[in-house]
Amino acid sequence: MRNSFKTFNKHFTFISYGFITSPTHLTFSQFRSSYSECVSGRLESVPQVSASPSSTFMEVFKAIAKQDLASHGNVAIRADQKSYSYKQLISSALKISNLLCGSDAKGNLAGARVGIVAKPSAEFVAGILGTWLSGGVAVPLAVSYPEVELLYVMNNSDTSAILSTEDHSELMQNIANKTSSNFFHLPPVANNSLDKNRDEHSQNGEIDAARIFLESIERLSEDPALILYTSGTTGKPKGVVHTHRSIIAQIQSLTKAWEYTSTDQFLHFREHITSILYIFCFSMIWDIFMMSILNIHDIHVHGLFNGLLAPLYAGSTVEFLPKFSVRGVWQRWRESYPNEGSKADDAITVFTGVPTIYARLIQGYRAMDPELQAASASAAKNLRLMMCGSSALPQPVMLEWEAITGHRLLERYGMTEFVMALSNPLKGERKAGTVGKPLPGVQVKILSDGENWSEKTGAGGELCVKSPSLFKEYWKLPEVTKESFTEEGFYKTGDAVTTDKDGYYIILGRTNADIIKAGGYKLSALEIESVIIEHPSVSECCVLGLPHKEYGEIVGAIVVPEADIKRKQDEESKPALSLEELSTWAKDKLAPYKIPTRLIVWDSLPRNAMGKVSKKELKKFLAPEQ
Repeated sequence: MRNSFKTFNKHFTFISYGFITSPTHLTFSQFRSSYSECVSGRLESVPQVSASPSSTFMEVFKAIAKQDLASHGNVAIRADQKSYSYKQLISSALKISNLLCGSDAKGNLAGARVGIVAKPSAEFVAGILGTWLSGGVAVPLAVSYPEVELLYVMNNSDTSAILSTEDHSELMQNIANKTSSNFFHLPPVANNSLDKNRDEHSQNGEIDAARIFLESIERLSEDPALILYTSGTTGKPKGVVHTHRSIIAQIQSLTKAWEYTSTDQFLHFREHITSILYIFCFSMIWDIFMMSILNIHDIHVHGLFNGLLAPLYAGSTVEFLPKFSVRGVWQRWRESYPNEGSKADDAITVFTGVPTIYARLIQGYRAMDPELQAASASAAKNLRLMMCGSSALPQPVMLEWEAITGHRLLERYGMTEFVMALSNPLKGERKAGTVGKPLPGVQVKILSDGENWSEKTGAGGELCVKSPSLFKEYWKLPEVTKESFTEEGFYKTGDAVTTDKDGYYIILGRTNADIIKAGGYKLSALEIESVIIEHPSVSECCVLGLPHKEYGEIVGAIVVPEADIKRKQDEESKPALSLEELSTWAKDKLAPYKIPTRLIVWDSLPRNAMGKVSKKELKKFLAPEQ
């Protein structure tokens, strides 16, 4: 029978199993030696280490380590037709720690930044855990970025080492050479059969329980643990620094609010986006690209926390599909619940996605024959929970999805800086068009005019958040960090909100017209403009978000061509610049999702008396053309 995580957590500080001794603090080297012997079953007795209320030893790491004991070999990750247990993840993390620390007598990276490059996989998880175990700060790197953006993140974060899987080694070895960083191959996580893993567990028995939880290094809870780079909403991307405290606070909050347990199985998907969009309008290629926005390979905070770290903390299983596929998702659900009242052992119970995903799944459902529709709808009804976020969910999509599957999607709201702050309830009324109420422990206020708080129902203003999961700082940007908070310690989100009569929050949009919210990504129009203006054919440009019914907004660019170029093209009856030409030119300078998907060529940009372009007015003018 599975024991719950709570049971182990309750007794963590006083693990007995027959050998409680006086409290002792061990060196990191002693811990690694003890753990290695523990895994092989050679350790006879160990000292108990006291837990200090002012410190933490990577609570997420400890929780994941405990899951193998609580679940008797429960599968942690399932990918590429292989299964990986919690023990295998932790064992691999220890190997990575040895790799990173090498001959260092201290066995502690002392906060050094470690870049991690891997597709969503057991290796990705082991890389993060191994970095934390080594006293390092994990910096996930998205290989979908062009080299110039990878170099920016590496240099800005002062990353001193890169962990990369073999499939990205050539690119990352080159990046490491250019940044004088150490390069390490991420070792593959062992893939033993579940039966063998259970046999090993039974041999080690309770001894493992005492060894894995050794608190080897006293780590202050405010120590940095993770740096996630934003999409660059005010220029260049900023490094958002999360601490061990903020990470565990968020993960515990989500686990409790959405009742994640060791019986849950999450369906994730991953895909590599390598093609550039040589298109003049939306196509299937762009649709598939937008499906990737929850892909942790692209370092999307919702996928990383909601769909990976929190489930692993709860002892759940996370399954990765090779890529997003409408047919593949429906099929996986039908395999989970093949007949009315039946449930497969590896049945999916939780699914989370963005509005675009659900819109595509609805399209796929409509294309099925009646018999397949019935089987698909019946299977989907059996999932425990379906969630949606990252951008506003159109009400028609919500209602049709509920009609098909019986699920009213749970909408929530978050940002890289605090992950999740608002959520519709797991049990209770989920209101369409809202993102619910504050999660437990989260405080929110509305800044009505930039200076005063508003507590009136229906009043609008900027949403400000104070939460245990708040980030520590923007990396190397103390002034920007200070300006981002009120005197009371509330983070200013830049999102305009209001509330309904029941206190549910409604997101109205960004307070800054230069922020583009495209399918869950928050992009800086200014950053994109700074790149496009470098094109030899462009004299002026204006980048703005244009409304789209599925993606929220798309990236649009208005350009004014150089006079000589325009004159020559007019003579040849050709456009001065095409979207295909711009996309090809920009592919090495911008991440794929930042490249404009609509291009407008004008003779000049409309400006006001102050010489400024009013993007709000331009959006109103161009919106009817969508």
